[in-house]
Amino acid sequence: MRRDFCDGVGIARLLNATLVLPKFEVAAYWNESSGFADIFDVDYFIQQMNGFAKIVKELPAEIASREPFRVDCSKRKGQFDYVESVLPSLLEHHYISITPAMSQRRDRYPLYAKAALCQACYSALHLTRALENKGSELLQAIPKPFLSLHLRFEPDMVAYSQCEYSGLSRASMEAMEASRGDRKPWSGEAARIWRNRGKCPLTPAETALILQALSIPTNTNIYLAAGDGLMELGGFTSVYTNVFTKATLLSSEDFASMHGNTKAALDYYVSINSDSYVATFFGNMDKMVAAMRAFKGTFKTLFLSRRAFAELTAKGLVGEELKEELWRVHKEDFVIGRGSALPDCFCEFKL
Repeated sequence: MRRDFCDGVGIARLLNATLVLPKFEVAAYWNESSGFADIFDVDYFIQQMNGFAKIVKELPAEIASREPFRVDCSKRKGQFDYVESVLPSLLEHHYISITPAMSQRRDRYPLYAKAALCQACYSALHLTRALENKGSELLQAIPKPFLSLHLRFEPDMVAYSQCEYSGLSRASMEAMEASRGDRKPWSGEAARIWRNRGKCPLTPAETALILQALSIPTNTNIYLAAGDGLMELGGFTSVYTNVFTKATLLSSEDFASMHGNTKAALDYYVSINSDSYVATFFGNMDKMVAAMRAFKGTFKTLFLSRRAFAELTAKGLVGEELKEELWRVHKEDFVIGRGSALPDCFCEFKL
């Protein structure tokens, strides 16, 4: 969500267009309809973007009644260019809706567009005062020092990966089947190749094994940055026992009243301020957390390698031999810290 919006700001500046604050399309994931203003401080954002890009809260009345011309950029690859492919539609229709594609041709952005994108991501996007206070309250409640772990093993996410798992509980298998729809899992040689390419999410038990291989003590304080419905969590908490979640740290009233976007925003806030950050996936939140941590100078950030784990276990490695190889694979990233900042964002742009 946050990274999509940063891209949108950069694209708007690239096209010399006015950006209308977006609506979140989240119903498919969380069945709720929170808006931009529920998460971010709108007035602060517009003020901070002054001189970088023109932002408005709402459309003028004469345009608001019209449907925008929709331009889907999400599936474009290779030589796709926004100026060449999107600007003609904007000039013709004057009001368009785009679906930005992450990292698409940023290397060709002029400096003023990169500056707008980076200003949005690192300076202008602040949580609302109420949400930041709630994040600070949550941060203070976590015993220090602590590691924030973004663990992804929800039924819909696993079903979407088209991976097969053995040894899961009946409840997890039923939840995955209910989420699969037409996306049937790979089988045979195709399943082996898919897994060895790092396409299969790590289970909580596999995550615990890798953390142990990295010599992370089992009594480490761990904040679990995860969505609702996480499967097989016992495989992790049976090894790492000092695990804290939003549900256990916030009051039941606070937690029950929160939307999915609100919970994700709190996870983001805690994760950029944690002593260490580990992610089992490389999704948009992980990229933005790593980028912000690098920007802040907190470099203890690591993405666990699903591909390495799959390749090593496929070779039959187990026990200490597997742990030694996992340590070797992750050693360099673990020692130096790994960020994934947006390009050129650490430069000081003079407009």
